[in-house]
Amino acid sequence: MTITLRIILIICSLISFILCIKRVKQSKMRIADSIIWVIGSFILILMSIFSYGVEWISNKLGFMAPVNFVFLVVIGFLLIETFISNIKVSMLNEKVKNLNHYIALKEYGKKENINE
Repeated sequence: MTITLRIILIICSLISFILCIKRVKQSKMRIADSIIWVIGSFILILMSIFSYGVEWISNKLGFMAPVNFVFLVVIGFLLIETFISNIKVSMLNEKVKNLNHYIALKEYGKKENINE
């Protein structure tokens, strides 16, 4: 892995880590949601520091270059984050649907009371 890629990985990881911690301190992000970003930043920093380990793993897995393995890890991380976000959105949509049903039933009950 080239030194340029290692420096870019460290800088990007540190920026994402700092932004994540800053958002948690400002109460704009929940701690539970920030854990995956902190873990991802930590993994990228480890990968850039221990590049020989990344090269060894990428050779064992048959990658042409270690950078391809790094890209695979980043893409995998983003897919996991997208999957978790989709689960949360689905749960929120279900809650909104239930709330709409509850409000509709309450309003229907009020109309029935008025008509009597």
